[in-house]
Amino acid sequence: MGKRPKKRYVAILIVLVVLLAGGYLFYRTSNPKGSNNKYRMMKVERGEISFSVTATGTINPVITVLVGSQVSGRIKALYADFNSQVKEGQTIAQIDPAIFEAQVDQARANVLNAQAAVVNAQANLVNSQANVVKAEVAVADTKKTLDRNIPLAEKKVVAQAALDTAQASYDSAVAQKDAAKAQLEVARAQVESAKAQVDREKAGLRMADTNLKYTTIISPVNGTVISRNVDVGQTVAASLQAPTLFTIAKDLTEMQVDTNVSEADVGRVEVGEDANFTVDAYPERTFRGRVSEVRNAPINVQNVVTYDVVILVDNKDLKLKPGMTANVSILVAHRAGVLRISNAALRFRPTGVQEGGAQKTSQETEPSGGRLSVAGVTVALKLTAEQQSKVETILKTSREEIQEIRQKSKPQEVGTKIQSLMRQKLWPLLTEDQKKGFEEKVQSSQGDRGIRGTVWTLSPDGKLIPLSVVLGITDGTFSEVISGDLKEGMEVIVEAQAKKASQGPPSPFGRGVRK
Repeated sequence: MGKRPKKRYVAILIVLVVLLAGGYLFYRTSNPKGSNNKYRMMKVERGEISFSVTATGTINPVITVLVGSQVSGRIKALYADFNSQVKEGQTIAQIDPAIFEAQVDQARANVLNAQAAVVNAQANLVNSQANVVKAEVAVADTKKTLDRNIPLAEKKVVAQAALDTAQASYDSAVAQKDAAKAQLEVARAQVESAKAQVDREKAGLRMADTNLKYTTIISPVNGTVISRNVDVGQTVAASLQAPTLFTIAKDLTEMQVDTNVSEADVGRVEVGEDANFTVDAYPERTFRGRVSEVRNAPINVQNVVTYDVVILVDNKDLKLKPGMTANVSILVAHRAGVLRISNAALRFRPTGVQEGGAQKTSQETEPSGGRLSVAGVTVALKLTAEQQSKVETILKTSREEIQEIRQKSKPQEVGTKIQSLMRQKLWPLLTEDQKKGFEEKVQSSQGDRGIRGTVWTLSPDGKLIPLSVVLGITDGTFSEVISGDLKEGMEVIVEAQAKKASQGPPSPFGRGVRK
């Protein structure tokens, strides 16, 4: 009985020794030189990076036809409903035609009346022509009588009164002839007016007949009815504008996504680029399409300018429906097997630390992301002492804005945004020659391929070391490294660890820390 307790104590002692040794080894391996207590590191590795432009949009049919009514009236019958498949020329609605049929009958009667007026005018024309002939005969007869009486009056055979009577008769006949000719012209004009009235009444008949035909609403295309806006018995009024009765999608097997791309990103989007999107109805499925059009018309909503980028997508399974909201990602660039680093490493900036044993001064600070400094600006732009003092003040007061740009902007946009900020702040201080020099410096920095950045690592003795890199595209999490001091497998700092309340190796029993 005495040996068993001894064996039990020995076993417990061995277990304690093993746990203490394991805890000590864990502490030693997880805290070399205490560096991981201060910074979290991440290795530089190779992988894929896809740079995409994100936007939201609405799914619409490629061709949508709004079917309206050109006449007003009461809906008598409907022959199509929501989701109905219709053919071109098919009757889909009927407006009560009674009033329009009466208008056709009235217009037809007006045509007959006008045609009768033409016949009457033509008869008047024939009568006027006869009157002209009669007047010409009378003129000829009175002319003969006058010609006989003139020589007789000269020989005193007839009295002068007879000659005067013959002359008066002749003049009266000539006047009647002129009046008959004028009446003939009036009759001819009446005939032409009556014919014109016939044409007018025929046009009225065609209009009435056309309005009657408009009471039958037909489908202009083959497609699917996606919207019906009227019911039987409802009165439509087309006096101001044609009311929309139906909305017909020509082909639902091909859809398009109309996306609103911001003006900052639209320059990267080109026709033919691949695009992926999701909709709330199928969150687990990713739909694929291709950019078919980048429209130039700006869309300005509350001073925010966007552009419509049209993405064509196949919809043979009819899963996508008009009006769905799409979360779109347009693939602008893709890199495979490239060296990449975490964007957190690019955002990390040490504060109040020694870099290689020396602390940076305000003169060495590079606030612009494009290597602008007080000394650099002074040399490049040949600033005066007064200008140099003002520039130094501007750079100091702009640090918070610059830091905010670095934290919230994509790495490839940092340099451009900070240069724009510096241009805005420095412009009032510079002369025209200095402004030209500033633009040349900006253009030369933009001419380099990629965007410059800085990451930090630790030396073997635990000191911070800055490493310059040139960056390519980014996917929001990782950025491509085009060139620089980084190598595959190196560790860079992504963030500073929060200080613990007390230090000591962890207890092998998992409770508390050693004080």
